[in-house]
Amino acid sequence: MSSAAFVIIAIFTLAAALAAATLQKLMHAALSFAVALVGLAAFFFLLGAEFVGLALVFIYIGAVAVLIVFTILLTRRDVGKNRGFNWAGVLIALAVFGGLTWSILKTQSLSILAPHIRALTVKRIGEALMTGYVWPLQCVGVLLTAALIGALILVMEEKR
Repeated sequence: MSSAAFVIIAIFTLAAALAAATLQKLMHAALSFAVALVGLAAFFFLLGAEFVGLALVFIYIGAVAVLIVFTILLTRRDVGKNRGFNWAGVLIALAVFGGLTWSILKTQSLSILAPHIRALTVKRIGEALMTGYVWPLQCVGVLLTAALIGALILVMEEKR
C-alpha cells in the first residue's frame, strides 16, 4: 500500500467525517457522511479487499446514505431552521477516536504468520454465490424487491 495514497485518503476521510459531525445543515452532514464512506471504501481497495470495498460502496453509500438523504428530504418541515454547532457530535467523535487509539496502542503486534491461503477475489465469491448459494441469493433478492415495493406504497400519496 502506498504511503502517499494512505495519507491523502486518511486526510480526506477524516475531514469528511469531521464535517459530518459538525456541519450545521443536516443535508450537508449526510452528504459528508457519504463522502467519509467513500474514503473508507478506498482504504479497502488499497488493502486489496475489493469485495468489501464494493460492498461498502453498494450497500452503505448506494443504499444507506441515499436512504438518509431521501429521509431528510421527505420528512423535513423546517427548511429554514438552523441546527447550530453540534458540540455533542464533536465530543462523541473524539471519544470514539480516543478509544480506538487506546485499543490500537494496547494491542500486541501480529507477528505470527498466517497460513498461506488462496486469494479471495470477487470472481471466487461470485462463483460461490452462483453455484452453492443460488436459492438464498434469490430469496434475498425477492425479499429486497418486496421491501422496495412496500416502501413505495407507503410513500405514495393517495389520489382521491
